[in-house]
Amino acid sequence: MSRAEGPTLTEVKAWPATVPVPEAARALGVSKSHLYALVKRGEAPVRTLSFGSSHRVITASLVHLLEAA
Repeated sequence: MSRAEGPTLTEVKAWPATVPVPEAARALGVSKSHLYALVKRGEAPVRTLSFGSSHRVITASLVHLLEAA
């Protein structure tokens, strides 16, 4: 994988149960600021967990979205 490309679906499936928003954004091909904005508005296309001001994306939700694409 080159630095400009996102991870493959196989690579995402090997990720831990949750990942930081910037990592999920890279897999989705969007900017981290865009995904953070969607999370903040409750409009993210993936399930997230919030811990105070910190957010994590549930990898299974990310995989499901990528498989549907």
